[in-house]
Amino acid sequence: MSQQETMTLTEFMKRFGTEEACREYLYEKRWPNGFICPKCGKVDEPFQIISRNLFQCRHCDHQTSVTAGTIMDRTRTPLVKWFLAIYLMSKDKRGYSALQLKKELGIAWNTAWTMSHKIRKAMGERDEEYKLSVTVEIDEGFFGSPSEGEGKRGRGTDKTPVFVGLSLDENGKPEYMKAKVIESVNGETVCKFAEESVEKGSSVSTDGLSVYNQLSSEGYEHNPKNFDPKQNPEHLMWLHIVISNMKAFLNGTYHGVGKKHMQLFLDEFVFRFNRRFWQSQLFGRTVAACMFCPPFTNKQLVMS
Repeated sequence: MSQQETMTLTEFMKRFGTEEACREYLYEKRWPNGFICPKCGKVDEPFQIISRNLFQCRHCDHQTSVTAGTIMDRTRTPLVKWFLAIYLMSKDKRGYSALQLKKELGIAWNTAWTMSHKIRKAMGERDEEYKLSVTVEIDEGFFGSPSEGEGKRGRGTDKTPVFVGLSLDENGKPEYMKAKVIESVNGETVCKFAEESVEKGSSVSTDGLSVYNQLSSEGYEHNPKNFDPKQNPEHLMWLHIVISNMKAFLNGTYHGVGKKHMQLFLDEFVFRFNRRFWQSQLFGRTVAACMFCPPFTNKQLVMS
């Protein structure tokens, strides 16, 4: 993982108070070794079209901007507000709702909703590049608003099922996590989650639910054990703590999240959790995620 500079709130306010400062930062991060034309691939100092904030390749005349091909592509929202939204969402572990962003940034609620979901999408795509490895715990959780599925608990609930994986270090402490919304808890979805999220050959601990038994035939060292907090208090202990924290996150700031957009909110939680030891670098890491996530529209968010 590349090193990012630290960024406190005071430093942020001093550095990113103008559109020009934000564009310069994106330029440095996008082309650290000099401008590379996204069309012809030539490396050369571009012509600058200052009136339109564009750069023109000297070889093929292709014009581009620092936000082209990112989640900020063709945005009408000032970059200073994008940067502040990224800063707030990356730094606050409680999460930032669209209503909070609307108030803080002085923008329409729909704009705040779209921006926040685009940032979450970028967070999720960034973490898709990595897999859990060596020692991993997997269990399912059920997520929704506090009133959803009232009267039912555990695997009989009507809430949204989610697989959660957590890797542990050599001392048995949490390292990184993954979370994925699924249609139902069965052997097929277990194996698909493991294939996408866990390196083959890893030691995977689960409870005694039979759907997890297929893991041993998929290239994992499966270690099932019936969940009993009295007899085996450390079995899946950290994983259950993380799942509990995720539920508090969703039900606290967001007051529960429906299935349609739940993956985006889980991605936000996972992104910050996986970078919890680099708090001062979270802004730079989140900007990097936003720059390398392909653009998509509000309509795509609504329809997804």
